Amino acid sequence: MSAVPAVPPPVSAEAPAGPAPAGAVAAAGSTASLSLLLVPPRARTGWQLVPARVLAMCIVELQKLRHDRTELYTRAVQPALWLLIFGETFNRIHAIPTGSVPYLDFLAPGIIAQSAMFIAIFYGIQIIWERDAGVLTKLLVTPTPRFALVTGKAFAAGVKSVIQALVVIVFAAILGVGMTWNPLKLLGVVLVVVLGGAFFSCLSVTIAGIVLTRDRLMGIGQAITMPLFFSSSALYPVSIMPGWLQAVSKANPLSYQVDALRGLLLGSPAHLGTDIAVLAFAAVLGISAASALLGRLAK
Repeated sequence: MSAVPAVPPPVSAEAPAGPAPAGAVAAAGSTASLSLLLVPPRARTGWQLVPARVLAMCIVELQKLRHDRTELYTRAVQPALWLLIFGETFNRIHAIPTGSVPYLDFLAPGIIAQSAMFIAIFYGIQIIWERDAGVLTKLLVTPTPRFALVTGKAFAAGVKSVIQALVVIVFAAILGVGMTWNPLKLLGVVLVVVLGGAFFSCLSVTIAGIVLTRDRLMGIGQAITMPLFFSSSALYPVSIMPGWLQAVSKANPLSYQVDALRGLLLGSPAHLGTDIAVLAFAAVLGISAASALLGRLAK
């Protein structure tokens, strides 16, 4: 009688599975980690995009200083001459009444504001150059809102103005101007200079959106810089101005910037709350006007 081979018993489906090998667990963990890397994060939408886009535009503008710093050096010459020649001369002859404050000390905040304005008021020329190079058109077709583009460029101009202002502050300190070095007040100086630079750069972009050409913008920029400077309180107190010039000075944002800088740097009587509020309102107004005309400039 032949032997029948033994058949192994069937494995029950309900039998408990043994522990998984350690290699399988590690492979599963690595797969999960890899999937986290491959799955993109949830995209930010709406107003969450605005701060990031503004910061990106500001950084892009500031990176241009790495390739060409000559603008900051050359624009520091004129403020230095104002302090060294005009300031020292009028400090000796006492022609302008400034009370107990020496005229050179009185002049220094005005020259800081002037140098910041001069570096921002021709910012529209760069916008026209970007239009001619086709860069502006490429920026406008991105999802970035126009006011975010303008705001980023405006605050980049403000940061450049701060760098310019620091150069003038150092030169004024060398000449013996008695200024405060309180860190909080210096932060206030940075805020005031950034707001002023943002406004004047947006004013330049607005003019560029109206005139559309580089030559016209240069002519208008040169025509308005000195009236803005001389109609402010940068060179002399508002109290000695004729009545009509006092009215113009009260409508000039540069006067509020100078007043704030004198209060922060020299400790002179100032209206800091009003000054900063006016500069912030002027910056918002300038950003709105420049954003509205940016599309016209790109056509």
